[in-house]
Amino acid sequence: MLSILTVNIQATSRRRAEPLLRWLADRPEHVLLLTETSNGDGTAYLLDHFRRAGCHVHHPTLDKDRGAALISRMPVTIRPDIAARLSIPGRAVAATIHTNPAVTVLGIYVPSSDRAPAKVDRKRAFLASLTDTLNHLPADERAHLVLGGDYNVITRDHQPPYPGVWLPFEYALFDALTAVGLTDAHHHLTPGIPHHSWYGRAGNGYRFDYLHVGTALRDRLHSGSYLQEPREQRLTDHAAVTLTLNLPVDTLAIRDTSPVAEPATLF
Repeated sequence: MLSILTVNIQATSRRRAEPLLRWLADRPEHVLLLTETSNGDGTAYLLDHFRRAGCHVHHPTLDKDRGAALISRMPVTIRPDIAARLSIPGRAVAATIHTNPAVTVLGIYVPSSDRAPAKVDRKRAFLASLTDTLNHLPADERAHLVLGGDYNVITRDHQPPYPGVWLPFEYALFDALTAVGLTDAHHHLTPGIPHHSWYGRAGNGYRFDYLHVGTALRDRLHSGSYLQEPREQRLTDHAAVTLTLNLPVDTLAIRDTSPVAEPATLF
């Protein structure tokens, strides 16, 4: 079965990157979508180890911004044509996975925003370009799409509610996803059960990280979860999100390059 994990790595430092690598190396998922990557030593350390292990690694060029990366132990075709339509292409990564049928994965790191006008405009433009990108995908590819990452927004029915904090265009993202046939994987798998992936200083929980699937994949959803370990172990400030789809997979030959005393096999 095809398994996917997304996690915000909080622009990991070189120091945090080592235990984060150990945690990721022990995970069984075939595809990792990392968000809030950077041009720093920590991100480079993580990606270089997976690359040397034989994984497909794609990390779009960044300026001084934060971005997204994809790591796959399965054969993939990188899809820069999809990310290119976004207002900030470096905040997305896309690839088509060679399953049968093929699945396209799009990982995104939506800009955060306080209420500074420039940040609001930047976030609004990114979300509008995401909607445009999804609408321009061929219908069959959209039906076989997995969208995931840190959306930096919450749903209208979020528990607990945070009235007055979010703007209408932020809530409207989920209307747009529904309109193009994307289903919130974890609402589908665990209806009525709230999930949180980030916590404020007062302990208030937010669900910022998601995985959505297209119409052809909804009935193939097998399982999924919010994993609090990376947050609780202070590897990052976000929980990871996973899903598993009933699809056959062929994997690459992955070598172990984990720099730990007790070897941890990549994937």
